[in-house]
Amino acid sequence: MKGIIFTEFLSLVETAFGEDMVDSVLDTADLPSGGAFTSVGNYPCEELIEMVTVLSNMSGIDGEKLQEDFGAWMMDMFEREYPGFFEGKTTSFELLEAVDREIHVEVQKLYPDAELPRFETERTAPDALKMVYKSPRPLEHFCKGLIRASVENFDESASINRCPNTSGTTDVTFNITLEPKAINCD
Repeated sequence: MKGIIFTEFLSLVETAFGEDMVDSVLDTADLPSGGAFTSVGNYPCEELIEMVTVLSNMSGIDGEKLQEDFGAWMMDMFEREYPGFFEGKTTSFELLEAVDREIHVEVQKLYPDAELPRFETERTAPDALKMVYKSPRPLEHFCKGLIRASVENFDESASINRCPNTSGTTDVTFNITLEPKAINCD
């Protein structure tokens, strides 16, 4: 995985828990890299999972929740650092549908050695999107956080349901259904 994922995770930990927690996570986690991450380096996903596990144990926050919050953090970073990916998109579905066909194409140009997950999307109704996450990495909760933040980014509400995997692969299917906006009667 690209190092920017690791450096951003540590930024999230510092923002949410403080610099001492970053030091504690790095000191406690079993990291072959030694925790010396650079944004352009490549590191095994297992090191990220190890840091999430250690942070979960130290903070008492479920690891799946931490992954989801980190996914939302990354969506904010993508919007701030790569605004071009958001140009011309008016809904969360448009952004999510662009991940494989536009965004990852550009990422691959910038980082030819990046091993990116695949996202297959299908509109199943005007207000519903099926999104399949295909990756050997166990980061479906991170992915759910990205989806949630995308929905929030466009001031939408949605239910996001993860379907159990019955295919014997690591693929994960999310069914995203937009919910009507509440009408304020003030």
